Amino acid sequence: MKQYLIKRILRSLVSIVIVVAIVMILIYSLLNRDMIFAQDPMYTKVSNNQQVIYKYRNWKNYGYIDYVPYTDWLQDLCNKGEIDEETRRAAASFGRKPENDSEIVTEYIAKFEAYCAENGYTVQRLNAVTNRKKLAPGGAQQLFAYRDRSLLLRLWTYFSGLIQVDNIHNVEDPEFDGERKLSFTWKDPAYGGEKFSPAVMGNGTTHKYLLYCTNKFPFIHQNLLFLNLGKSYSGNNKDQDVYEIMTTTQGNWVQSVITYPTGLVENSADDLHTAVYVAGSLEGNPVLQDRFTDNYTSTQTVKDSFSRIGYSFVIAIISTVLAYLIGLPIGLWMALKKDKLIDKIGTAYIVFITAVPGVGYILMFKAAGAALGLKTTFQMTEANSNISYWVLPIVSLALPWVASLMRWLRRYMIDQMNSDYVKFARSGGLSENEIFRKHIFKNAMIPIVHGIPGAILGAMAGAFITEKVYTVPGIGGLLINAINQYDNGVIVGVTLFYATISVVSLILGDVLMSLVDPRINFTAKAR
Repeated sequence: MKQYLIKRILRSLVSIVIVVAIVMILIYSLLNRDMIFAQDPMYTKVSNNQQVIYKYRNWKNYGYIDYVPYTDWLQDLCNKGEIDEETRRAAASFGRKPENDSEIVTEYIAKFEAYCAENGYTVQRLNAVTNRKKLAPGGAQQLFAYRDRSLLLRLWTYFSGLIQVDNIHNVEDPEFDGERKLSFTWKDPAYGGEKFSPAVMGNGTTHKYLLYCTNKFPFIHQNLLFLNLGKSYSGNNKDQDVYEIMTTTQGNWVQSVITYPTGLVENSADDLHTAVYVAGSLEGNPVLQDRFTDNYTSTQTVKDSFSRIGYSFVIAIISTVLAYLIGLPIGLWMALKKDKLIDKIGTAYIVFITAVPGVGYILMFKAAGAALGLKTTFQMTEANSNISYWVLPIVSLALPWVASLMRWLRRYMIDQMNSDYVKFARSGGLSENEIFRKHIFKNAMIPIVHGIPGAILGAMAGAFITEKVYTVPGIGGLLINAINQYDNGVIVGVTLFYATISVVSLILGDVLMSLVDPRINFTAKAR
């Protein structure tokens, strides 16, 4: 079993890389990259050469290209000591047209072009756009180089930086010179230093708290390891980390009595355990100076609702449990009453769910729910205390799985009842109850049990449409919005998330199947 799991995990990792690679090929090679500006209000506010530069800079941010402005290349030479500041300023003053360049500008542009040719860059120079010898809006001359990023390099960059470890050398700031260290305390300063609560804190780390304890499950929390899934580049989540978008709680602030590092006590929703270093944040900011003693000032707020992952998981798990509670008994009943009324009714329901598109029956359920007085638009602030907001999304996800379970359990049961070993058991004198309980039902449940983790995943995957229709703030809605806005970072990050839980669900299904039936052994034996 151990060898099987190791091999399965290794194959799963390869599968995840392949899935992410396919998505990257679709995004960065086959789709028109100009479409990312279709809903960008800033794109229409710039013009001429400035608009071209805006496009290339955003293509760099979105991961399409490597982009090097001529002036940045000169600054890099200056930082390396290859040229002095005076030479840099003189070489940076290139003319509106090539014929207007000075000798030193011509010399360094030639060096820039040679550097770019050697490294596979394409150089582009945009002459100044003028109107009666005056620069037009956004018409200043530009000189830069670019190259498309290769798929292998993009994959290597993405996966090599996927898991990051916070350490005392993360923050590049002279204020930590000689003071970079980790410290342990039995009494967490976030609780005023009076409550017994162990914590590990860092100086020079990105996060102030690396390990800490709270009274909320799983009780021990960490900021030491974190996933770097990329950043969002559009919409309300612009410039936010994809992992934080998926895992940060939502809703209204929850205030409590907070003791800040300076000793100030007040009602606040700040979560001091999420404090992140922001260089120079204390300088000239009396509000922060009253609360913090160092530049670990950026905190998240405590909120009263689930994260996007939380909503998707809760709805998926409840709908899966509901589907099994309803689908298994009915499927069993249909098998025992084959060709009777209940079997015909159940078959009609299965055909209906299979034939009608997902959007169709979800909208039908929504209309029926509205007629019954159920809530059809999800509201985070009210859903915590009103169960009616959850009914329609959960039922809409559960009913297709009810049909699937009914169909497959009926099929497995009938196949088992017609098997030779059942006939042999009858001839051996076993009662119908013993045959059903010890043989038929047990064997029919093996593939059903194997599908439990996959059912939860399927409910989450099927929640794309459901979350959009009922405005549930989960992962499904996040992915749909990202696709509409060409937000590549979110698309790739959510794809990686779903690919990971997909392979995990398959492995867990195999483990569950081996637990239910001891005859199943994944250990390879020599013949």
